[in-house]
Amino acid sequence: KHCRRAVARNRIKRVARESFRQKHDLMAGLDVVVINQPAAANASNNELFASLEKHWQNCQKARNAGPRIDG
Repeated sequence: KHCRRAVARNRIKRVARESFRQKHDLMAGLDVVVINQPAAANASNNELFASLEKHWQNCQKARNAGPRIDG
């Protein structure tokens, strides 16, 4: 819990949920875990949406790249 106040934690959760809903069709079949950083408590909603957008794009790129085989 980087955010001590429940109000701040709930705001971050709401923004993450809404951002995911907007990209849900592109992310079908992926399980996503969102862990916030300390700076998220002070970030505006627009900054959180922008950050999540970058993460969703990275998820999409990784998904399109296919399975990774380490050997």
